Amino acid sequence: MRRQTQLQALVVFLRGINVGGHRTFRPSELARKLAAHDVVNVGAAGTFVVRKPLSRAGFIAELRRQLPFDMMVAFCNAGELRRLEAENPFASGPPSKDLAQFVSILSKAVRHKPPLPIDIPRCGEPFVRITGSKGRLVFGTYRRHMRTIACLGQIDELFGAAATTRSWSTIVSILRILNATNR
Repeated sequence: MRRQTQLQALVVFLRGINVGGHRTFRPSELARKLAAHDVVNVGAAGTFVVRKPLSRAGFIAELRRQLPFDMMVAFCNAGELRRLEAENPFASGPPSKDLAQFVSILSKAVRHKPPLPIDIPRCGEPFVRITGSKGRLVFGTYRRHMRTIACLGQIDELFGAAATTRSWSTIVSILRILNATNR
């Protein structure tokens, strides 16, 4: 008899929802619909910790069926975020008040990554500074400014895959949920 192995938790990130009144829905309702997978909603931006995914492909297919409209879905497993946390990419501590730390999750693995660090825009004062990447995770800092959203959009082009971005504080919240699950 074949022994079924339990998959580690998935973390799912939806891109471009509940922004400026467009493509709105309630992530908490979606989490309730996916309760069989022990899904925890993290905020209003479409971030979920899936504690019992059974199979990655099966869960993503069920998630897509439950979504109210088509959208880009990125995901990683719990181990990827734990490894990033262990490497402590923001060891220098919180940035100044006008900067925020971020992690972007690429929608697929990429073969060729640009040399880092990268400032966006490349000339003048940067709005985004990418300082590192690990697998499908890209991280750095951004300035709190209206032009930053367009600059973060350039990560897609630089890495050749759609990316969705969350603040480091959101990633820390996800890690707390994952760590509480293992107790």
